[in-house]
Amino acid sequence: MKRLGMLLSSLVVAGTLATSSAEAQQVTLDVLYAFPAFAKFHEPIAQEFMKLHPDIKIAFRAPAPTYDDGHQTMMRQAVTNQLPDVYYSGFHLLSELARTLAKRNQIVDLDPLLAADGKEFRAKNYSDRIVALGRVDGKLYGLPFNASSPIMYYNVELVKKAGGDPEKMPDNWDAVIALAAKIKAGSSDVAGLAYNVHDWPDVWLYHAMITQAGGTVVDGDRVPLGGPDIGVQMLQRFRRFVSEDGMPLIDWDQSRQQFIAGKIGIFFDTPARLRQVTDLIGDKFTLKTAIFPIDNKAKGGLPTGGNAAIITTQDPKKQKAAWEFLKFVTGPEAQKIVVETTGYLPTNLRATGPEFLGPFYDKNPNFRTVSLQVDRSVPWQGYPGGNSVRIWRAQREIITGIMRGEIEPKAGYERLIKETADLMKSQ
Repeated sequence: MKRLGMLLSSLVVAGTLATSSAEAQQVTLDVLYAFPAFAKFHEPIAQEFMKLHPDIKIAFRAPAPTYDDGHQTMMRQAVTNQLPDVYYSGFHLLSELARTLAKRNQIVDLDPLLAADGKEFRAKNYSDRIVALGRVDGKLYGLPFNASSPIMYYNVELVKKAGGDPEKMPDNWDAVIALAAKIKAGSSDVAGLAYNVHDWPDVWLYHAMITQAGGTVVDGDRVPLGGPDIGVQMLQRFRRFVSEDGMPLIDWDQSRQQFIAGKIGIFFDTPARLRQVTDLIGDKFTLKTAIFPIDNKAKGGLPTGGNAAIITTQDPKKQKAAWEFLKFVTGPEAQKIVVETTGYLPTNLRATGPEFLGPFYDKNPNFRTVSLQVDRSVPWQGYPGGNSVRIWRAQREIITGIMRGEIEPKAGYERLIKETADLMKSQ
């Protein structure tokens, strides 16, 4: 009995040591992303990753309300050394964030890590266009996770009633405005369209309107905002959305709900909400999507929305674990979850294959629309300096005044240029 007791004690000790060793080897990654609603894909992706990597735990912080809010949090925590290990930065803010963190040795250059996995791995998974979205000053600081460009959602029945062809929607803005005006004229309680630039949480929809016309938003240290001709014309167009098409100046979430209720004919939005919108519409009306109208067919482009995952931890074990996490979240299995849950464009080349998203796209053609405008993708630019968030908030107030008819477009453009320049100098 004494010998048996000693044996059992030895087994307990051995088991305890083994458990302690396993716990000691486990790495916990502190991760932050933007938009609470995106938990619907971040959480299941993390669960799948942890099944494959039981030695790595993903611990999410409370999500930031928007990219801009997340960016401000990162800028503050860089000073206090309270950064998460992994962060998903909006593309338009990545340059500003990466340069700030690089000066403090708080961000990891991913090029050596990607190179270590071999040319074949990169060629199979990431296109040069996608990888370029994560580069700042020639270095790969972010691995693109979500990618998108704005698309047109529309109510087929309202388009037909207005005399439009739902199988061939307008591909230029004057024609879109004209069709939307007919939709409005046909129903007293229906708006022709909604383009919520006045309330959007970041510069995406504003920049999209400039770049589709072939305009330049940022040119080195200059911010022409399309230049006087394009810049003023775009502001005039924003006013026309209200005056001619009856666009309600409500917030972007209310606007989306109005579209879902059948009260708006044409709605411009991110494809990231396509699954949500599709499910909520159900059989209320026939929903279709179309590519974003481009006025300048030769030079027009669309800013690539979304985010790139960056690594900030300087701990070697955490860096290794974080790189495995980044490869997984940008891999085909995770990208399949993202696309089917939202409508984003997959950032992995293998994700569109028959073993992943191919059958889904065949059954859900609305989700394929965003991929049809990939050749129009251009970088989503932020503003030079460290004041991008404040700049957009100031610009948005002016744009709202123009849409309300309180500010003339030409005077509004001049104010946009001046206030943007002043805020850039204040850094």
